[in-house]
Amino acid sequence: MQITKNTVVSIHYTLRDNEGNVLDSSIGKDPLHYIQGIGNLIPGMEEGLEGKQKGDKLDIKVSPEKGYGERNDSLTQKVPRTAFGDQEVRPGMQFQAQTSQGAQIVTITEVGLDSVTVDGNHPLAGVELNFNVEVMEVRSATSDELAHGHVHGPGGHHH
Repeated sequence: MQITKNTVVSIHYTLRDNEGNVLDSSIGKDPLHYIQGIGNLIPGMEEGLEGKQKGDKLDIKVSPEKGYGERNDSLTQKVPRTAFGDQEVRPGMQFQAQTSQGAQIVTITEVGLDSVTVDGNHPLAGVELNFNVEVMEVRSATSDELAHGHVHGPGGHHH
């Protein structure tokens, strides 16, 4: 069976940046299970996997536009250190902030005496992504899985 819209797909993957650094991997863990074509994965991954089948091994290069988007400098700002109260803050920490667009995850990039610089961009925004993928399983999604928008059963969500 080929990977097409509304199929449940199980993959093992390793994600690297252009320098070859491993950013994420499912190796040594359970495979990633998702439903193709409904936005469970970034667009470049879904496009790269379309038409593949169980046993296929492939490399997928995803541009920022088809991944986590380009960096948006307007999402970086300095906030008063007092906004964090007595909480310890250091670069790399992430917090959920309330914005005019709703809740957003921000990452602390710099800590000064009076201010803290936070970045609302996804950590992989602007980064070209290099996936090494092995397709482990492909099957038709059930009507319940499609209605709920996620995989059920082994390796997926259990109700």
